[in-house]
Amino acid sequence: MTLTDPGPTTPTGGPGLPQRRHLVTALPGPRSQQILARKVAAVPQGVGHTVPVAAVAAGGGVVVDADGNSLIDLGSGIAVTTVGASHPKVVEAIQAQAAQFTHTCFMISPYESYIAVAEALNRLTPGDHDKKSALFNSGAEAVENAVKIARKYTGKQAVVAFDHGYHGRTNLTMALTAKSMPYKSGFGPFAPEVYRVPGSYPLRDALSGPDAAARAITLIDKQVGADNLAAVIIEPIQGEGGFIVPADGFLPAIADWCRANGVVFIADEVQSGFARTGAMFASELFGIVPDLVTTAKGIAAGMPLAAVTGRAEIMDAAHLGGLGGTYGGNPVACAAALAAIDAFENDGLIERAQHLERLLRGRLEPLAAADPRIGEVRGRGAMMAMEFVDPDTGAPDAALTAAVAKAALAEGVILLTCGTHGNVIRFLPPLSIPDDLLHEGLDVVASALASR
Repeated sequence: MTLTDPGPTTPTGGPGLPQRRHLVTALPGPRSQQILARKVAAVPQGVGHTVPVAAVAAGGGVVVDADGNSLIDLGSGIAVTTVGASHPKVVEAIQAQAAQFTHTCFMISPYESYIAVAEALNRLTPGDHDKKSALFNSGAEAVENAVKIARKYTGKQAVVAFDHGYHGRTNLTMALTAKSMPYKSGFGPFAPEVYRVPGSYPLRDALSGPDAAARAITLIDKQVGADNLAAVIIEPIQGEGGFIVPADGFLPAIADWCRANGVVFIADEVQSGFARTGAMFASELFGIVPDLVTTAKGIAAGMPLAAVTGRAEIMDAAHLGGLGGTYGGNPVACAAALAAIDAFENDGLIERAQHLERLLRGRLEPLAAADPRIGEVRGRGAMMAMEFVDPDTGAPDAALTAAVAKAALAEGVILLTCGTHGNVIRFLPPLSIPDDLLHEGLDVVASALASR
């Protein structure tokens, strides 16, 4: 397959939604301004937004606002609408389930769809060992429960996370998250017995994977000690921290050390899971089999659902009633997840993500070769990024990053930034985006960069 091939056929989302960039007004338009003014009056300022438009429709590779502007979507609602924002299978499944019942609480009256989602996760996550899954509402909730389960199983309390990691906004997950603003500042004190060590950041540390792992393991031994350590948690490809891809050998070395020392290895695949990286789970790209895997975002195509999947003996450590939640595994969300999983498995979406990686690299790498302000192009599948730096010092350039994203938005392209230093633009297109629309969006990004 070449870069100009259309790639595997994928649905384009909402019925009749034109797949084009089309601006009727400057952004935000008058109707969006009216709605956003109501937001200011009704919603706390802590709940921010990246794109100053009020969405009324989305699907394929576009988001349409209240003024009729059609924007190219290179964010997928932060890797959530991987199959598209209105995938026909998902829409049909949601409608059918809502007509039957919207809730009974699985802990009161169980239903088959929760069990079917668990069975699918047990089958799809890495490793052929016996597994079990528990369902929750959000990625942060999944991470909290993974830590609970690991502590119960090991009888130990300490947890190690990594520099540049992001795991959520609850008290425990804020403790695990590395970046202060905007996620942690002023919200402490945080949960105790959380320790942080450096991971692998090839652009910044120039270490081989084994050397970066040895550095981390030495610090874990000295600062915590395996006898006190319940779990190590890491994103196989770090998300909010900058789409950092670890050097080869880093993750296997950490996983092997955990297994040798009775420490639960947790892979946080909330952003990288479900075909996003060109594999069903990013862990597969690095040859690791986690003890526990946390998932959310792309699992249910926009419905609130999350999961912890892991070795059956670890998952069974929690006592009866120790896991759950009123809405965990909601039946409508489970129906959406089963439809999305069907699409991931049967609609060629893993291959589609691999194709989009080739397309993105084919456009971004020549930009980097010609512009020293791009320190690195990195990522896997439809989870790619550019890191912007001062070409003389290599220092992070957050101002340029923000300027490019703002200029692209003004031209109708939704871009998300990330990185501990705010100097990374990430590309998370829905796998349903047509190739020509993605090329057009990248044309806008290239023009925005050239004009800065």
